Amino acid sequence: MPELPEVETIRRQLAPRLLGRTVLEAGSHVSGKFTPARELTHATFAGVGRRGKYLLLEASDERELVIHLGMTGTLTFRPDGPDLDNPYLRAWWTLDEHETLQFVDVRRFGRLRVVAKGEYEAIPTLANAGPEPWDPDLDARRFHELLGRSRRAIKTQLLSQRPIAGVGNIYADEGLWLAGINPIVTRVSRPRAARLLDALREVLRQGIDNGGTTLRDYRNAEGGTGSNQLALAAYGRGGRPCLRCTTELRTRLVDARTTTWCPSCQR
Repeated sequence: MPELPEVETIRRQLAPRLLGRTVLEAGSHVSGKFTPARELTHATFAGVGRRGKYLLLEASDERELVIHLGMTGTLTFRPDGPDLDNPYLRAWWTLDEHETLQFVDVRRFGRLRVVAKGEYEAIPTLANAGPEPWDPDLDARRFHELLGRSRRAIKTQLLSQRPIAGVGNIYADEGLWLAGINPIVTRVSRPRAARLLDALREVLRQGIDNGGTTLRDYRNAEGGTGSNQLALAAYGRGGRPCLRCTTELRTRLVDARTTTWCPSCQR
């Protein structure tokens, strides 16, 4: 599932091609998960934002199209109309100059919503998301406080989106490895929380710089892949040597999520 770096990469690609453009026609699959796409007919795009793992396409009438890509959702442009022969086409927006933005989702885990700008009560995961990683008000003290609100495993807390927004399975493993924190601990001191916050910011920034992580399904808005998979230190490397101490990395399930860590560096 695309995490913050992947969604941010797509946001940056969409923005210069959507801002100021008007939707001439919109259509969707019959599923209620995708029919909100049609509500953007005749809307003009005034902003392209992101909150955590969600894309926020702002219309000039103070509405927002909220897009969750799910596991296999992709947004790409076509020079003419939508590819109606594609069995996985879920939604599309034909823009001025006859270019079309279309949403393709093989597994249909993605979802679209249209809401008044900033009103996310109908989307609990978004409404309850914690601060963005680079929020100026998010310091070690605040992060430590947010982590202290749960007694669940630290990795599970990160995946909940409540202490920090945008971190999923890949970047949680990477951040915990970089910070030297075992994924199943339930409490961390403030100094360790500070180290983890710095580590998460570093791995997320690296992911953005590398255009995201493509393991199988992720594609950016230009149809290309990311390269961050070549820079991963922990995620997906179970059984291979730790890049820091050469100990064999281990893999286990943590609250049903495959997790990789170093038994030496992350005791």
